[in-house]
Amino acid sequence: MKKIILLLILAVGVNYVNAQNIFRNDDEVQTIFSKNRSNGGYGAITFGYTQIDGKDAFISGGRGAFIFDHSLAIGLGGYGFVNNLDYHTYYDSHPLDYTLAGGYGGIFIEPILGGTKPIHLSFPVLFGLGGVALIEDYGWDYWDVHPFDELDHDLFFVVEPAAELEFNLTRWFRVAATASYRFTSNIDLYDTDEDVLRGLNFGLTCKFGKF
Repeated sequence: MKKIILLLILAVGVNYVNAQNIFRNDDEVQTIFSKNRSNGGYGAITFGYTQIDGKDAFISGGRGAFIFDHSLAIGLGGYGFVNNLDYHTYYDSHPLDYTLAGGYGGIFIEPILGGTKPIHLSFPVLFGLGGVALIEDYGWDYWDVHPFDELDHDLFFVVEPAAELEFNLTRWFRVAATASYRFTSNIDLYDTDEDVLRGLNFGLTCKFGKF
């Protein structure tokens, strides 16, 4: 009987100590430099579709970021775009057309929700500067005869919030379906609307790194 009572006392004591440790860990204040945090980084490439000046446009670019504890990424990104890619001149009577081409880039901040889950969300927002040019376009059939001459150009500010549905394929590789909206300052180009660059983007982003 004494042995049984002694074993019960020891069991209760061990449980009490474990409970104290659990509550102590829960109450412990976590800091930015806590050893329990996991930081990393990634590089990414993006390919997407948008419409610029009512014409189909291709947009691509990349970004790199430092990740804080699976929940926030901060880095730099940049993108290039060109519209009117399908314009061609099968006949000499086809008129001169115009293409808009340019790029933009800057710093971005990316909150991440459930970054350790196989499927999760992130919300990158880019703040930056860009440039756009209005280019004379005779079509691909005449690129060697009429080079793409710049008619006008302008600079602009850009803010581009996005939402990404991200899939963790491996520990170091992720793929995200991306949708964003490009807000820009007014554009001043010959015979072109001032809001010509504002609009939705849809794309695919591939991320490589330590997450």
